[in-house]
Amino acid sequence: MNRPNNILMPKLANDYQAKLATPFAVLGIRTKEGWLTDIEYLPLDTPPLAFQNSLAREVCKQLQAYLANPSFIFDLSLHIGGTIHQHQVWQAIQAVPAGTTCSYADIAAQLNSAPRAVGQACGANRLPIVIPCHRVITKNGGIGGFMHASNGSPLVIKRWLLHHERV
Repeated sequence: MNRPNNILMPKLANDYQAKLATPFAVLGIRTKEGWLTDIEYLPLDTPPLAFQNSLAREVCKQLQAYLANPSFIFDLSLHIGGTIHQHQVWQAIQAVPAGTTCSYADIAAQLNSAPRAVGQACGANRLPIVIPCHRVITKNGGIGGFMHASNGSPLVIKRWLLHHERV
């Protein structure tokens, strides 16, 4: 069984270039050679870490802009591995405006895929919030899963983000 991505598992302090405290989690930010590579949700009691480079500073600045205005559009250099299908799903998700949602089935139909494959691509997203997989819900309007989880802290985060964008 693969270990889920972004599931509130703390890493070593030097593993991040910043840790940004938010109302729903501490965001562990990783950058490498001028690219944003990862954002992970860490427990709320994780100590913040000041940015360690200029890109981490910009990532924190843009995440704070999103927290102030959920319609903020990110402009960051992203580096994320994945399959062609995953990249297609992530691209489709980025087209979903703040304050709206789409279903796994809608994206699957758009990509000639299956809803479960879309859900797996969402779970593999290493840049949550920037690639807003929290905006993807079930066909019947249910919240669905988040970060390969169907309950617990990940769904609390998803609900917080959706509520934030609808205020």
